[in-house]
Amino acid sequence: MARVTVEDCIEKVPNRFELVMLATQRARKIGSGAALTIDRDNDKNPVVALREIADETVDIVALKEEIVTSNQRFLPQDEEDEKIDLMDGEKEWAEIAASANAAAREEYADVEDDEEEDEDEDLFEDEEEPTLNDVAGN
Repeated sequence: MARVTVEDCIEKVPNRFELVMLATQRARKIGSGAALTIDRDNDKNPVVALREIADETVDIVALKEEIVTSNQRFLPQDEEDEKIDLMDGEKEWAEIAASANAAAREEYADVEDDEEEDEDEDLFEDEEEPTLNDVAGN
């Protein structure tokens, strides 16, 4: 019984692989509760799907699109940047963090300046150059 249905479908969809993919997608939709476009006549879902394709009661282009989207791992997203809403209190926490970072930067800059001044003082304390005897250990 399905052989006649496949031969009828080949006229509508010449590629057999594509026909199998389309019928599979439609049979899955029927199995998940989609409305039938023809009488079931005690047939199973794949046969009903093939008959629907042969009778052109389903949109083949829509089935192709469903196959593509069902097999995609990453769905395409709009180019526009989405505005992210802040949670309650998030703005206040961001302000607190910014002020804490600014205070830490100021404190760190003061510490660096103090260390540089100490190093400069150490370099110029001993202005006497060592003699050759001092270096030789005599």
